[in-house]
Amino acid sequence: MSKKEAYQDKIDAQLREWSAKIDELNAKANKATAEVKIEYYEQIEELRSKQANAQTKLQALRNSGEQAWEELKPGLEQAWDDLKTSVEKAISKFK
Repeated sequence: MSKKEAYQDKIDAQLREWSAKIDELNAKANKATAEVKIEYYEQIEELRSKQANAQTKLQALRNSGEQAWEELKPGLEQAWDDLKTSVEKAISKFK
């Protein structure tokens, strides 16, 4: 396995984990009162947008050559960090 493939696998696994956490938030939102549901759904919509951005960057990295992927890595890491921070904040906010 190349360094690129190992990196992709690591990011992909983390994105799947965060997707599951977003799904948990969605399940909680479905059980919440109407007022709280709005907050949940706004937060979930933002998280899904950030998740899609990270997925797009990961796909670009997958499609890149062995040398070009290093150039794409910082953008993916920024999207990854942004999603991570947002997921953690949402989980903390809605505990």
